[in-house]
Amino acid sequence: MKAPKFWAQGGLLALVLAPLSWIWRFETSRRLRNGRREKLAVPAICIGNLTAGGTGKTPTAIAVMELLQSRGTVGNFISRGYGGSNRTPLQVDPARHKAAQVGDEPLFLAAFAPTWVGRDRAATAKAAIAAGAQALIFDDGFQNASLHYDLSILTIDAESGFGSGRIIPAGPLREPIVQGLQRADLTVSIGDADAQAKFSANWPEIETLRAALNPLKTGMDWHGLRVLAFAGIGRPAKFFATLKSFGAEIVATREFGDHAPYTPQILKRLAADARALKAQLVTTEKDAARLPTSFLPKVLTLPVRLVLSDESRLAAAIERLFH
Repeated sequence: MKAPKFWAQGGLLALVLAPLSWIWRFETSRRLRNGRREKLAVPAICIGNLTAGGTGKTPTAIAVMELLQSRGTVGNFISRGYGGSNRTPLQVDPARHKAAQVGDEPLFLAAFAPTWVGRDRAATAKAAIAAGAQALIFDDGFQNASLHYDLSILTIDAESGFGSGRIIPAGPLREPIVQGLQRADLTVSIGDADAQAKFSANWPEIETLRAALNPLKTGMDWHGLRVLAFAGIGRPAKFFATLKSFGAEIVATREFGDHAPYTPQILKRLAADARALKAQLVTTEKDAARLPTSFLPKVLTLPVRLVLSDESRLAAAIERLFH
């Protein structure tokens, strides 16, 4: 789904929906309070957020995995496989599985480390441990109370912050800000210098580890390239702005809902529009995971990776899990 505009600033509709927010808040608090929080046999790291939509959880999960790998630890990713049909514990195989089965994010993550999907997080985690995982990274799950997390990392989009500060459906928050911050061991704000300054000005009481999403060096020169950019992620506008900052000439954009499937009709229209505009199709790595193999040669992807202002803080937090 696309985030409604009133989630950013509030308004009349937000006020109308406020009673439903209280129901959401009550149910979330009850679930978190009564969760069994089962302890796993290996360190469990949760990457989460307080708002619906994209805040940089997946790039953060990859950065954590790379730190685990650098110390020789066999890490595995655990995901519900949002958007996929699979329900039982399953290790993702990009050669066999499609996004419709396991979700787009797990397909993307599987390029970096063994990745498992399943609706039952505990059962999926145990399957990964039985297969040799020495540490687990949960991509999302901050509001899930079925497991004990040894390290909880909260990601925040520095540009959008917490939006209107209201809880779903009146705003983007999954739970109250203070309640969520109290459960986080480390908070990472993601954005450029201007966005970080904006977040610090609005929330001076929140100490964060700053990070930015930087392009992966591939030798690609984006300057002057006419592009039709499309994305079905939490904040497509953020992707478009990043692409523009690299010098691409964006002649058109197409926004789709987060995790939305790319049907043959949509792909046919995208290709036709690109031809008419004499533009190159460009999308995100996660969107590319949902594209059929036959369509991929028509599309360029913009790979980005998380760069931390102080990687040593995150590395130290991870090291403490093994002592």
